[in-house]
Amino acid sequence: MRISGFSFVRNAIDLYYPVVESIRSVLPICDEFVVAAGDSTDGTTELLRSIDNPKLRIIDTVWNPEHFVRGHSNAVQTNIALDSCSGDWALYLQADEVMHEDDLGRLVERLEFYRDDPRVDGLLFEYLHFYANYDHYQTSHNWYRREVRAVRSGRGIRSWHDAQGFRHRDRRKLRVVLAGARIFHYGWVRPLRRMTCKTRALAEVYLGADGARAHVPDIDADYDFGQLHGLTRFAGTHPAAMRDRIAACDWEVQPTTRQQKHDRRSVRVLSWLENRLLGFRIGEHRNYVLLPP
Repeated sequence: MRISGFSFVRNAIDLYYPVVESIRSVLPICDEFVVAAGDSTDGTTELLRSIDNPKLRIIDTVWNPEHFVRGHSNAVQTNIALDSCSGDWALYLQADEVMHEDDLGRLVERLEFYRDDPRVDGLLFEYLHFYANYDHYQTSHNWYRREVRAVRSGRGIRSWHDAQGFRHRDRRKLRVVLAGARIFHYGWVRPLRRMTCKTRALAEVYLGADGARAHVPDIDADYDFGQLHGLTRFAGTHPAAMRDRIAACDWEVQPTTRQQKHDRRSVRVLSWLENRLLGFRIGEHRNYVLLPP
């Protein structure tokens, strides 16, 4: 069995993406790792080359502003990397997603077990969305719990919409099984001004440059994380690849009066019901078909 890792990235240094940690976290189980490296202005491509691992393959790309509509550029870049994967399975990590070394063996076992099962298009991972710092993660109603991060090669599978998930080329949802592994998502953990810059950059791929400037007018301002509702204290261990970055954390986040979506009373009530009583998400969006074990 051959496993390809793949990702895309642009301006990871300025925007504080842990892309090196992300790649290194899965290199031990990958036969290759393909990165679509966008036209960065901060030395990101050179940073990738510094990993200096023969498994790593870098594809230089240029981001087209015409794709800066509803995050479509993310899917374009993801598909560039996916199309260059040669493995039986393609394992996808975005530049702010990291895997824990404790989960790698179990993941390989699952990939091996389902390698010859024609029903299975991909594997579904559990998510830990860290928010504001490395000690807390989001469990609110509006944060997705699971997503597909390993897909079968050779089935015409494409990145879907803004690259959160995948579908078949004919738009059919993927048939998936549980991976038994976690994705540690650090997209909302950054120094406060870096978080503002990241928010502007993310807005640009959805709204274009002018729309992003209107949405985030002052990139020199500290990001406002809001009232900090919906957080659960993390009692486990982070991936070893993140050790140095976590040790370098030198910022603190305090609650404010701003209302983020998960701070709204309606979302807080739903979250309480789901987490304390029901054990599932009401009306949960699923861009996949979960097969029985």
